[in-house]
Amino acid sequence: MNSDTVHQKALVKEIMSNSVVSVDSSVAATDAAKMMEDADVGAIAVLENGSPVGIVTDRDFAIKIAAHSYPLDTPIRRMMSSPLISIDPNSDLWTASDLMSSRNVRKLPVIDDDRIVGIITSSDLVKYFASL
Repeated sequence: MNSDTVHQKALVKEIMSNSVVSVDSSVAATDAAKMMEDADVGAIAVLENGSPVGIVTDRDFAIKIAAHSYPLDTPIRRMMSSPLISIDPNSDLWTASDLMSSRNVRKLPVIDDDRIVGIITSSDLVKYFASL
């Protein structure tokens, strides 16, 4: 089996993190930031009626709260990146890498049946490819 075959068979679900923090879109930015800190994560999924609609990253906080002076009680829906760029757990890692590159994102929520089941980051991909 050559290395190209190995790469194509590696799937998102094999290296994604299953630990995902999510909040309702009405939650205040400060509450969402505290949840991210408590869970030691760099992104939080935003839900409306239980369905994923966006994502907020630590970078979003830096830009929108610090650089653009959004109030700390801003609803997270005003800060989220939307529409949500996501991937299926059965997609291969090259597809995830291409999607991150073409859409200029570093974190991809993994969606299965309209439910967030994990998250994959550019760091996860680098660690995986470096280990080959």
